[in-house]
Amino acid sequence: GDIVLLAKPVTLTEGDRVTLTTDVLMATDGTSKPEKLLYAVSVPPVHGQIEYINYPGVPISSYSQLDVVAQKVCDVHDNSHEASKDSFR
Repeated sequence: GDIVLLAKPVTLTEGDRVTLTTDVLMATDGTSKPEKLLYAVSVPPVHGQIEYINYPGVPISSYSQLDVVAQKVCDVHDNSHEASKDSFR
């Protein structure tokens, strides 16, 4: 089926970490298998990284919608002072 994606911006301050939840990132495709909907980080944040909460400090390049539903993924800012905005795709 068609994939529907909801993505909202999140705000982080220096050194902060925000858990990705279904309020800010949600994809559906008409099936009930969120573990098969995968996100690939093609452009990581310049001033931080995406990582699993249980493995801090280890950047990841992909994760599933089920990981988001289970609140296992976070965006971590690297504490750099020169960054007023950052993003990832």
